[in-house]
Amino acid sequence: MPNRWKPNVTVAAVIERGGSFLLVEEDTADGLRLNTPAGHLDPGEDPIQACARETLEEAAYDFQPTELVGIYLNRFATSRTRSDVTYLRFTFTGRLGLHHAERQLDTGIVRAVWLTADEVRASRERHRSPIVLTCIEDYLAGQRFPIDLIRAHTSIYQPPATAIRP
Repeated sequence: MPNRWKPNVTVAAVIERGGSFLLVEEDTADGLRLNTPAGHLDPGEDPIQACARETLEEAAYDFQPTELVGIYLNRFATSRTRSDVTYLRFTFTGRLGLHHAERQLDTGIVRAVWLTADEVRASRERHRSPIVLTCIEDYLAGQRFPIDLIRAHTSIYQPPATAIRP
């Protein structure tokens, strides 16, 4: 199979505090968009570690994922660049930790904002993807799964094996 299809694996955090949800406003090819703290799975980390890292990088908050809200598959095309990408997203909820106000946010992130569920719903046209609201609605509906559903073999934490050349 020369052209094997591989979706991009991403993680996201649904974080509620006092009836509001943590979102980030980011500068994208389609303009300023809202998203839950989210990003790509990096080599050498599992989805739980990636979610904690992305929340710190994008929103400057420590975060400990404790439950899986859901696993989502969606296809997304930007309106400006017409790039067509499929994402497999692991969405977590958990314990919010310290805010590091002095920390510089990830490239492209303008700011972190707290919005009520109604404000998130009302800003639907500004969401980075349709999955943003879906994840929050699933969270509000009480959808939770044990985090130990996510199993990572220890081999992912090892440096890649180098090929032996004759």
